[in-house]
Formats: sequence, structure tokens, C-alpha cells
Amino acid sequence: MAPPMTQNTATYDVCAVGNAIVDVLAPCEPAFLTAQGLTPGSMQLVDAQQSAALYAAMAAGVEASGGSAGNTVAGVGSFGGRAAYIGKVADDVLGGVFSHDIRAAGVAFDTPVLPGAATGACMINVTPDGQRTMCTFLGAANQLEAADIDAALIGTSAIVYLEGYLFDPAPARAAFEAAAAAAHAAGRKVAITLSDTFVVARWRAKLLAFIEASADIVLANEGELAALFETEDFDAAASQLASMVDVAAITRGESGSVVVSGDERVAIAVVPVDKVVDTTGAGDQYAAGFLLGLARGLSLEDAGKLGSLAAAEVIAHWGPRPMTSLEGLAKDAGLTLGLVTSG
Repeated sequence: MAPPMTQNTATYDVCAVGNAIVDVLAPCEPAFLTAQGLTPGSMQLVDAQQSAALYAAMAAGVEASGGSAGNTVAGVGSFGGRAAYIGKVADDVLGGVFSHDIRAAGVAFDTPVLPGAATGACMINVTPDGQRTMCTFLGAANQLEAADIDAALIGTSAIVYLEGYLFDPAPARAAFEAAAAAAHAAGRKVAITLSDTFVVARWRAKLLAFIEASADIVLANEGELAALFETEDFDAAASQLASMVDVAAITRGESGSVVVSGDERVAIAVVPVDKVVDTTGAGDQYAAGFLLGLARGLSLEDAGKLGSLAAAEVIAHWGPRPMTSLEGLAKDAGLTLGLVTSG
């Protein structure tokens, strides 16, 4: 069993700290990625000029509020959970779209807007197999700093969830430290997602140090796990991560996920879907179900099942956030959502 959460005194199940981004999703053929010099399945940072050029070259698509941790708390809200979000948008049209969408998902969002900047955007090209290749212009998103961390908000949240993409800018790393300190001072848990193999490669030593010092829960996919410990030996890497934190959840695509806590290792199967349309947000929604489960005191297996359910919902349609009530799907599947408690 995972260590017990202090959800009995929590106002929020999950408070996420992340890059506030609006996603632009469009279908493409593999040849388009080659022509644009993009690595299939990767995420890379681009500047405003590169972002505009890629936008102009992309096929017609859809625009939807995204950002990894923003997607996760939207998923928590879809489960009927209570979520809050800390992230930076600008005082512009896309900033208004992001703010409206996340609040409409039932998420508390009160971070002050950043004047004189542009809201971040992520250009996502999706190949016919559902794989997404992302180019992100961070804009206002990576201007988050320690002063934006609301210690009182975090103190009333069972879990604070930190988005690994934010590890790139130094001020945001300071914000992570502030958020972790506030959480632990209030007896809360700190979760971090590794987000991307390139993030791990750039910041491996610092990430390891942060995880060892400040994280209680880590979420990663198997590629990120391999990059973190520089080994293709999955079992060895999972055991090493488990020795550093209370709980580790590693997603493995079609092979499901593995959740590890101490000597306990639980394999979670995927929830099958008729057709994989777009994998954007799969890991984010897995995190939504899993973290809500932990915040509500569920077993590792039951929390993992909620994660698999949420991931299955989001890969069956375009866009990174649920289109069907995850709470309803969980009830239909006979999955427990734990007890709702007030703070």
C-alpha cells in the first residue's frame, strides 16, 4: 500500500504546477515531420518565429487548452475530484481561452496574468498511428517563479503535482522548490512527472537530486525512466526509482503500467479502445486518475486502474482532455473513486 495521504483535511485532491499552454493539433504524414526536421514522437522548444512558421505549414486542425499538468487537473475535475492549478498565461486571447477552459473543468485557477507577453502554444502534429510530435513556444508559461507559488493553496491540497517540462527555466525550478517546501511543511505529498526524455537528458543530475530530496511520488514512461538511470534494464531502473520515493508509476504504452512502492510491484493492464486516434494527453490523464486515487486513499492497483481508464478515454479522440465524464466511466466500470472529504 502507498503511504496514507492526509486527504481528510484537504480542500483539494491535487494542486498542479505547470506550463499553461494552448495546443494546436493537426494530422500529418511522417514525410511532413521529415521535411520540417522534426524527430517523431519528440517534444522540442521553439521560439515565436519558429512557432509561427510551423503553424503556417501545418494542416488545418483544432485548438484546445493544454499543458501537461493543466490536462491532468482537468482530468481530476472530470472524475469529480477537486483540483487547483498554478501556471502563467498572458493577458491575451489565448490566455483568456486557457483560463476559461480550465475553470470550466472545475479547476481553481487564480495565478495573476503576465502583462506584455504572449500565452504559450504547442504545435502538435499527429501521424496516422496516433503518435504526436510537439513543438512548444512557452511564452508566458515559463515565466513562472517562486513568487507565484501560493503556499496556502498548496497546504490545503493532498498532493502537489509538478510538471517536468517546467524544469527547464531556472526560476521555475525555484518555484518547484518553493512548492515542495510548502507541501511538506503542511504534511502533504509532492509528485513530479518526468514529462519527456529530452527534459531528463538535459537535467538528469538536477532531476535526480530534486527527486531524492523533495519528491514522494514520481510518474514517468519507460523511455523517461531509462533516460533517468541511463539503462534499458526496466526492472533495475524501476527498483532504483522505488528506492528514492514512496510511490513510482511507470507507463508502458500498450503494455499498461507498473506501480512500485517499496517491495510492492503492481502491474496494471490497459483499458482497450476500438481505435487509437491521438495519444496526446495519455500520460497526463493517467496521472489524473492515479493521483486522484492516491489522494483518496485507494490502493496502488485501484489508483492505477483509474489512470488506465482515463488514458483510454483520451486516446480515443482528438485533444488532450476528457470529452466524456471520467466519473461516469469509472462508475460504469465498477471502479471506486474513494471518499470525498472536506477541509
